[in-house]
Amino acid sequence: MHARLKNEAGVVKEVKIGFSWTTFFFGFFPALFRGDLKWAAIMFITGALAAVFTFGFGAWIPGIIFSFVYNKINIKDLLEKGYRPSDEQTQSELQARGIITSAPAGQKVGA
Repeated sequence: MHARLKNEAGVVKEVKIGFSWTTFFFGFFPALFRGDLKWAAIMFITGALAAVFTFGFGAWIPGIIFSFVYNKINIKDLLEKGYRPSDEQTQSELQARGIITSAPAGQKVGA
């Protein structure tokens, strides 16, 4: 499932909801390529720390954990930057997954 988010300038971003296969296979690189430097650094540092403390064997553990949560983190960061669901389907899917609450009274979706 993909969510379409739109900001006030009319820029539309389509982001995936749910498990992040790109993060699973490529680690912090998807966040880096999306320009999400904060989360790319966090993923890299946690992977490096896990590798140091487990002599390299545990470096994959943070990658698996971030695979389950990174798309949700990315959507929440975009919402904080002013993006809003562009249609009713996206609005209801984000509400069903607990990412957002209902729109404030009087606010149209995608407005």
